[in-house]
Amino acid sequence: MSGALYKQMMKVNLKGFLNYAVGSAFYILLMFWLYPGIAKNTRALDDIVATMPAGVGEAFNLSGFDSAEAFISGEYYGLVLVIILAIVCVQLSTQLMARMVDRGSMAYLLSTPTTRVRVAATQACVLVSGLFIIVGATTLAGFAGQAWLLGDRYVFDGGRFLLLNAAAFLMFFAVAGIAFLVSAVSNDEKKALGISGMIVFGFYSLDLLGKLGDSVSWMRDLSIFSLYRPGDIVGGGSSPALGLAALGAIGLAALGCGIALFARRDLPL
Repeated sequence: MSGALYKQMMKVNLKGFLNYAVGSAFYILLMFWLYPGIAKNTRALDDIVATMPAGVGEAFNLSGFDSAEAFISGEYYGLVLVIILAIVCVQLSTQLMARMVDRGSMAYLLSTPTTRVRVAATQACVLVSGLFIIVGATTLAGFAGQAWLLGDRYVFDGGRFLLLNAAAFLMFFAVAGIAFLVSAVSNDEKKALGISGMIVFGFYSLDLLGKLGDSVSWMRDLSIFSLYRPGDIVGGGSSPALGLAALGAIGLAALGCGIALFARRDLPL
């Protein structure tokens, strides 16, 4: 990795990271602010969820309202944060690799005394750092919201909340790796953005559709999002360790392949 390039790229992209981080932190604080009102009507809301078709509750991660982290896992980690981080991963990976190739910046960078492997590895580290900043800010805001807005009046399992955030980070570490791999072998910024977006949101759509009924549950097996189960984490269901390890392995493998392929490919003059 190139320290000088890492510092420069972090400086260039830091404002964007912070914008997403502040937005995510604000939204999760909003969830904590809303929860006391939700908690007063827990039984009625659980009854409403129970009347829905079984697949609908699972598709939208409606895991219950009896604890703050259960409410937030469904309302935020199951949908809103997924969309935010998917957009971040696709856009940022394209900016860091394909855009620089498309606009000629990469050729200029490689004319300096450095190697393709170091450049690509540095860009991958910037991508992961941005993801870490956003998830880290969300985690800290969650604990601040619990202390400030809930206190000891409502059930909140800090350990499960931490695991929920670790799961979100690993899920999008894998997504970032896939988007980075696509971008690393692309010459055209728009094509890289389109292909990455189609893959990521295609995986998400397969997972969503697969939750709607047993007849289409096989679709989930085709999606990496099936390894991300926020409802199971807060509900204390089966251990998520194997799925989270698989996501970490997918992310590392995809980033490694992206770096290796970028080092060997022909770049446009």
